[in-house]
Amino acid sequence: MASNPTSPIGIFDSGIGGLTVAKAVMDKLPNEDIIYFGDTARVPYGIKSGQVIQRYASQITRFLLQHNVKIILIACNTVSAVARETVENIAGKTPVLDVIEAGTKTAIDTGSNSIGVIGTLATIGSNAYENALKKKNPDIDVISKACPLLVPLAEEGWIDNEVAMKALDIYLSPFRNNGVRTLILGCTHYPLFKSSIRTLFKSHPLEIIDSADAIASSAKTALKTLNLVNPSTSDGRFQCYVSDRPQRFQELAERFLGRKIDHVEIVDPD
Repeated sequence: MASNPTSPIGIFDSGIGGLTVAKAVMDKLPNEDIIYFGDTARVPYGIKSGQVIQRYASQITRFLLQHNVKIILIACNTVSAVARETVENIAGKTPVLDVIEAGTKTAIDTGSNSIGVIGTLATIGSNAYENALKKKNPDIDVISKACPLLVPLAEEGWIDNEVAMKALDIYLSPFRNNGVRTLILGCTHYPLFKSSIRTLFKSHPLEIIDSADAIASSAKTALKTLNLVNPSTSDGRFQCYVSDRPQRFQELAERFLGRKIDHVEIVDPD
């Protein structure tokens, strides 16, 4: 484990979705340096096999460790669902947090007995959220729905147009009139649709659980516990790496983060 508090926080995702985690970390831990890796050459992960996802996660974890990160945040729900153990085995003593654990804890804390979960095909197919929720409360009712079109819509920036609203309306229909009051956004792309979801559910308000906020809070707690909070009073640096399309990524990243990014570097995770 990197024992130096000035070491960076490592965050990775299959693409741009993990930027919602990066933004939440910047808000809660503004003095921390961040190294972000987006696997833009191989996105989306949600339609790939567990074996392939584990291989990708292994490569990216090694890349982050080469940059001496002090903690790793898995900002991808698909990786959290099928490759968390793989990441931990490679990370060794470097602590690892994932969005599923953080999101389920926040959802349970709402006190709801009926929770909805939306995610990629891989995340929903793994039953990771349902298993995590029922481990905390066996009596809880979980309704899950895979929403595979939402990731490419988010990557395209289509979050509130006619196509996006229609897709959301169809995907979220199982959560109407069945007692669900809490909805977990089981993909870090999905917080981009929060406003649209609230519009669709005006007459049936949902408490939306944003796993990006949840894991940022968990990271803050973990760093304090491990005495690894960066003592700097300056704004942290944000270093960004991708496996393809750096210019497109930079455009989207600056829109999502609301700040300029000096440089996005392309690297081959292999």
